[in-house]
Amino acid sequence: MKQLNDFRLKLGNQELVPLIVGGMGVDISATELALEACRLGGIGHISDAMTPTLTDRRYKTSYVKEKLKKYKFNVNNSDKAVVQFDLGEIAEANRLHVTKTMEAKQGSGQIYINIMEKLGMNNPKETLRARMIAAMDAGVDGITLSAGLHLGSMALVKDHPRFRDVTIGIIVSSPRALKLFLTKSARLKRLPDFVVVEGPLAGGHLGFGDDWADYDLKIITADVMKFLADEGLNIPVIPAGGIFTGTDAVEYMEMGAAAVQVATRFTVAHECGLPEKVQQEYFKANEEDIEVNLLSPTGYPMRMIKSCPATRSSIRPNCESYGYLLDRNGKCAYIDAYNREVELHPDARKVVIPDKTCLCTHMRKFQCWTCGQYTYRLKDTSHQRADGSYQILTAEHIFKDYQFSVNHEISLPERETDPVDAK
Repeated sequence: MKQLNDFRLKLGNQELVPLIVGGMGVDISATELALEACRLGGIGHISDAMTPTLTDRRYKTSYVKEKLKKYKFNVNNSDKAVVQFDLGEIAEANRLHVTKTMEAKQGSGQIYINIMEKLGMNNPKETLRARMIAAMDAGVDGITLSAGLHLGSMALVKDHPRFRDVTIGIIVSSPRALKLFLTKSARLKRLPDFVVVEGPLAGGHLGFGDDWADYDLKIITADVMKFLADEGLNIPVIPAGGIFTGTDAVEYMEMGAAAVQVATRFTVAHECGLPEKVQQEYFKANEEDIEVNLLSPTGYPMRMIKSCPATRSSIRPNCESYGYLLDRNGKCAYIDAYNREVELHPDARKVVIPDKTCLCTHMRKFQCWTCGQYTYRLKDTSHQRADGSYQILTAEHIFKDYQFSVNHEISLPERETDPVDAK
């Protein structure tokens, strides 16, 4: 029986292990996790979600503090149009994040950055341009465009000296979305180097509506490959979402996929950015604990562990500090929902917002537990400790299990001999 390691992903002149660790933000696909995937010969993603906030935590910058200081006068104002990000600081934060990661790079793999279009940041076009240019300036191997159609994203960096050589991919959930993107990028004579097809079982934001359960990743992947073949385009196709074992991955490779992208199993790796107390919640989750809801202010459905602190949020919008989801008019659905509840309950000391969440604040605090559909299977990948908690895995163990397992078998780690303190 074939293993994933029997295949190779060919991008340009390089051959890679066909395993990509997806970009989970904020700092869940941490630098350390991306570096391990790269060291082992695959591709690791870092995320550019809320990068100024991330660099404050990691590298002792003070972007959030200074932004709040500048706009503190506006905290009680529901109109957030005045709350603008400094484009130079955005670029500086992204360059710092990417540079620090690339400086530590080892092995034969690659490091990509996941860049989300839905991070409007009160100035969608210019903040996206600043983030992309900074990542390219800092030497990132590749950019994966996600959370949006990205119809104008390639044009934002068409004059950059690395535009032709940096690897660029797009995440889509249908041939139709891919066709729209290809039509735009063809005008620049620069097609994507790969296409990630994200299915309905993926974690976080989904590219589907309420009917997500009616779709199947294998069918969508086959449809995308047929569309590309009919167009005479030889672009690598990489399925993602619900690929839980190495055998799952091989099934896609035998369909003609170039690689697979995975994420859920790496949420419980030492190198993942999640604190261990949160990782234990992922281990403990049962199937009924996982839901797709519309809490995200972006309007996209989002899969999460429904008991997480982000549900029924009660915090005041922190746009003066964060504001990453503000649109070009300074609007966010959470602000509207919060103000509605305040108006409905004028005497309440604290209001509860049942239908939206302050994604910026909760993601910053690791309180929004986005997850893949098969998170409930994580408990089968590790050993339970005497105290009921689960043993945290290494990224290398998970990576190699994908790479070498057969018959849908999951290799358990060597059992701990001593208790491990939580992070």
